[in-house]
Amino acid sequence: MTVSCSDISSAMRWRSSCGPPLLLLLSFLTLLVGRETVSGFRICSYNVEKLNIDKASNYRLVQTLSRVVYRCDICLLQDVVDPDGRVVKKLLSAINRKETVTMMDQHQYETTPPTFARGPLAVQFKSRTTMMKDFILVPVHTDPLKAVQEIDNLYNVFQEVSEKWDNENVMFLGDFQAGCAYMTRPNKKKIRLFTNLNFTWLIGDKVDTTVSEETTCAYDRIVVHGKSFLKAIIPMSAMVYDFGKELKLSMSKVRDMSDHYPLEVELKSSALVKSSALLLKATPLLILLCASAFVHFFL
Repeated sequence: MTVSCSDISSAMRWRSSCGPPLLLLLSFLTLLVGRETVSGFRICSYNVEKLNIDKASNYRLVQTLSRVVYRCDICLLQDVVDPDGRVVKKLLSAINRKETVTMMDQHQYETTPPTFARGPLAVQFKSRTTMMKDFILVPVHTDPLKAVQEIDNLYNVFQEVSEKWDNENVMFLGDFQAGCAYMTRPNKKKIRLFTNLNFTWLIGDKVDTTVSEETTCAYDRIVVHGKSFLKAIIPMSAMVYDFGKELKLSMSKVRDMSDHYPLEVELKSSALVKSSALLLKATPLLILLCASAFVHFFL
């Protein structure tokens, strides 16, 4: 709640009485809560386009990728061609950060015959720093020619993993191929993640997740299930991360990384929730201080 003093006519004395207590109290809250109120727990997804050992041998490329990944508490990297794990080890050694989340379990979704070109590997996480402590992430990388069918089949994946872990806080993220010719507006009627209103698409159809200036396609998406997951997300935090602009890289260097941009979304930290509660408790005091000053002015 914002208390405005400028709405009162002849209020020079009113502003001088109301201003200082408000500023002091907000300063106190800032010091008490600290930097965790500024940002939350960041989950990222990035199709790195055939990241193999040759590509990972490019020192500048790995340094740029490590700066992109370092921002994230959890980062899904797709299209990594790494049979012996050397690429991932090289990247992890460049990051070397403290863990803020624990992987509790994982589950490979499989059917006969297969319904996905790349069967989703669902992962259950527990975080000690977020408002939502337990959640499930399901990476998605569909076959472009079967994108509509595979996206629809994600509903079956949701049913299986939510029942397995007794948790409906599920997030799908990755390269859905959910744009342009691969998924059109009429196709949505055939996809249960659209027709079932319990699912929310955090990245809209008009968002461009591609690097090329010749395309405007929302291939990469983030989809969450349930109101509790939505409440745990910082509003408007789901977006494309234009690392080229932030790191001042040329378009050619951005394109050397991938033809996709990374996606990200932030979960509310437990410290942020506590600070919000503290601010709500402080609101009556703010009103009382300003009301007292208002009475004092007229008396």
